[in-house]
Amino acid sequence: MGEPATGPRPDPHEWMRDAFLRLLGVVYFAAFASLAVQVTGLVGSHGILPLHELLLLARERLGPSRYWVFPTVFWLDDSDAALVGVCVAGAALSLLPLIGRARSVVMLVLWALYLSLAAAGEDFLSFQWDALLLEAGLLAVLLAPRGIVRRAPGPAPLLVVWLYRWLLFRLMLGSGVVKLRSGDATWRGLTALQFHYETQPLPTWIGYYAHHLPAWFQTTSTVVMFAIELVLPWLIWLPSRWRRVAVAGFLFLQLLIALTGNYAFFNLLSVALCLFLVEPGWLPARWRPSASAEPPATLFGPWPRALLAPLAAVIVTVSTLQFSEAALGLGLPWPAPVVWLARAASPLRSVNSYGLFAVMTTRRPEIVVEGSDDGETWRAYEFRYKPGDPARRPGFVAPHQPRLDWQMWFAALADCDQSPWLQRLLGRLLEGSPAVLGLLASDPFAGHPPRYVRALVYDYHFTALATHRRTGAWWDRRLEGEFCPAVSRTPGPGP
Repeated sequence: MGEPATGPRPDPHEWMRDAFLRLLGVVYFAAFASLAVQVTGLVGSHGILPLHELLLLARERLGPSRYWVFPTVFWLDDSDAALVGVCVAGAALSLLPLIGRARSVVMLVLWALYLSLAAAGEDFLSFQWDALLLEAGLLAVLLAPRGIVRRAPGPAPLLVVWLYRWLLFRLMLGSGVVKLRSGDATWRGLTALQFHYETQPLPTWIGYYAHHLPAWFQTTSTVVMFAIELVLPWLIWLPSRWRRVAVAGFLFLQLLIALTGNYAFFNLLSVALCLFLVEPGWLPARWRPSASAEPPATLFGPWPRALLAPLAAVIVTVSTLQFSEAALGLGLPWPAPVVWLARAASPLRSVNSYGLFAVMTTRRPEIVVEGSDDGETWRAYEFRYKPGDPARRPGFVAPHQPRLDWQMWFAALADCDQSPWLQRLLGRLLEGSPAVLGLLASDPFAGHPPRYVRALVYDYHFTALATHRRTGAWWDRRLEGEFCPAVSRTPGPGP
């Protein structure tokens, strides 16, 4: 009987490192490119929330600490050209990991550029996937091979692989726990999906048909979702055959979410995190990595223990505090130094808690913005992607995120006064700001600003299938009343 063959073998950690960094490059490209086409309308000099005003206020109130509270390269230049330049630079630089040329220094610059935009974006960059990208991006600095032009030899650090698994665990389990902890009747009664497809921010046409599935199917789907979010995360820490079950469940959930709603790059990034659970042997033979001469993965990889161990300890400590409080609701008596550490790290937005849709919205108020030249005849501003015209089909837009459309969904759940940025939007429409008008599908006033603008609120519902077949309409809507009163660009009372 011959001796077993020896020689270099595929390193699963090297494979997952390369695959993840490529996918992270795709995510970064989508995030930066998406912002490039809307950033001036959101926070530019003539945008809804001008960055210059934010930095001026921070300079006045925070003094030298402003550089830590708002860590952004825009302290050097907050012009519109700088905003677009950072987005374009980020999109260009993200091509390097996408084509397999990721280096630690590249990932560090990408993280710093996106952090700069997140600090500058205020409400428009406060989504959980922005936080998830920053956390995954910071870990990628430690995961990527070292070097600048040439790749320095060195295995993937196992400690960083485990930190990614810890991130995926918190993301999935936290999303399930917060739904139960919220006390929301629809989640506890397993009826939430009877509302979700219709009331989510940007549904797709597949979401329209999913809404019309029978109640028993929606209840069963909710049970399956809870099983994926509450049970499968524990399998992350078990041997390979159990992790296979977790990966299958996570991918299935992300696919359904992506088909029925538009959640920017969240689904793609969540799928990328699942790579840290995968073994190359699960893949078809033609996709499996070839044998590698790289040394096997070690706990710290090429990084000095004195650097990586304390950094990992900080990440685990702060994330455990956040997870226990925000997701699990455990009011543990944390030592004062730990609380201080969590607060000190918060401006970096790179260690976070997660939990999507803790409370299900059961109705869909939708804001319609209108303008008028005489106060009597009103014309609606049509947004690019959010529901407006009842005859327009819900479409697919992800991984692009139209951030104004998303914020309009949140604004409709409260009052006009609770969304100061919405009043700034109305003011920009009165000015006829090209940057802001560029965020919309069309300008009903053909280049000249109206004299008045106002916001109305409608109650939207998906049409019945029979109605859709007969009329082609996707939405029914009913006017509920005024959301923001009419304002004028000329002195004097409104209409």
